Amino acid sequence: MRILDKIEEIILVLALLAMTIIAFANIISRNFGQVSLSFTEELTINLFVLLTFVGTAMGVRNYSHLGFTLLYDLGGKGVKRSMIAISTIAALVLFGVLFWYGIQTILFQVEMGQKTPALGWPTWVMTLSLPIGAILCIVRTIQVGWQEWQLKEPTPTIKEGEVL
Repeated sequence: MRILDKIEEIILVLALLAMTIIAFANIISRNFGQVSLSFTEELTINLFVLLTFVGTAMGVRNYSHLGFTLLYDLGGKGVKRSMIAISTIAALVLFGVLFWYGIQTILFQVEMGQKTPALGWPTWVMTLSLPIGAILCIVRTIQVGWQEWQLKEPTPTIKEGEVL
């Protein structure tokens, strides 16, 4: 899973870097050249979607999501395992639905030959972030669900105070 960790981190860094450069270039061009780079909004929005999904997968991996653990903490082994199973299955259903509808959307966009308004790229290229992100989330949910099922202490891959 170390390779997947690095891939997620690289995607996050590159997407954030690209968004920053694009936004900065657009600001400079508007203020100094009185030219608006309309395509930058299209790219930034789609990079933000990619960033959100890959960040969600990383959050699952690092146990970074908010949780209410009172009942879990008070329960015995059976209660804990039941809650782990329910939450893991619910997350897998959610990400599975996102994956399914992402694929359906891509197939529809390919069939219709849709293009993005500013860049003229096929829209399915931008929509790829949905099923890719959902797959990453599914993998991480299974990984974390299995670790929790064994009732081990969480082992986040990023330690406190560590920087990517």
